[in-house]
Formats: sequence, structure tokens, C-alpha cells
Amino acid sequence: MPGNPKGDRRERELVNELDEAGFAVMRAPASGSATDRELPDVLAGRADRLPRSEGRDEGKATEDGGNDDTGGSEPLFYAIEAKSSSGDPIYLTGEEVEALVYFARNFGAKPRIGVRFDREPWYFFHPADLYVTDGGNYRVKRETAVGQGVDFAELIGRSTQARLGDSGTS
Repeated sequence: MPGNPKGDRRERELVNELDEAGFAVMRAPASGSATDRELPDVLAGRADRLPRSEGRDEGKATEDGGNDDTGGSEPLFYAIEAKSSSGDPIYLTGEEVEALVYFARNFGAKPRIGVRFDREPWYFFHPADLYVTDGGNYRVKRETAVGQGVDFAELIGRSTQARLGDSGTS
């Protein structure tokens, strides 16, 4: 039985973008349906936060066989629930979000909700930053994603978004 071809394509797109950014990444197709365990759509990790070409001597290995991380930054691991929409708000059940947070905590990853609307790039949210409906579900509108979401470059540590109203002074 076919799932959601467009959603599957979008998940693969996200996996490819993370792979190109230097992450070890895997997609859990049909997450939640092939097992009784709730799994995130995408798991991604990278041993450092720095882009591969910045601030690192890639040829220098440490005694344990890993690369020397001169940036002193911690490993970066994400458990991502990916959702896409043609324009309507994206809804997640309270159970989906709770399962993501539970898995991420046990796995040692940061839980993120990735949303992609047609003709927009991916935007990411920590579950605690999402709007909670009266029924205990979660909602992301397109304008919320564009205005408040973390873009892909910021998620992978390559930039920091500046938003209107942000300033360098207090």
C-alpha cells in the first residue's frame, strides 16, 4: 500500500541535504507503521558543528582515530519529524510530538520538527516552540515557519538568522 509519495520525496530531499552538509543521516521510511515503536522520520548526526571546510585541519587525526576538532564544539545529533504541506497549516498529534521527544531524549539527540511548504525551504522548530491547540495537538502555519522557524543553514551551524526586531543592543 503506497504511503505519501510527496511526503516521502520531501523526506528524501531532507536526507540528501543533510548528507551534503556532512551529516551521517538515515531515513526511517514508514516511521511508526513498520514497528510498534515510534521512530522519527530522520536521524542525523555530525561529530562537530563546524562546516567541513572551516576551522578544521581535516588531515589531523586524534589518538582515538577521530579528527581533531579545534573548534571545541560538541557533536550535533538530531531526531527529526518531517512534515510537508501545499499551503495548509501542518498539524501533528500530541502523541507524535511526545514520541519524538521521548526517542530524542533516550537517543541523545535534539528533537526537531522539520516543516516544508510548497515553494519554501525547510524550517525547523524545537517541539516546545510550536503552537499547541486546545485539543493538545501542534500546529505550524506557513507564516509562522517563515517568520520564526530556523532555516537549514542555521540548523547545521553555518549561519545565524537575524530577524526584524533583533538588534545588537539591549
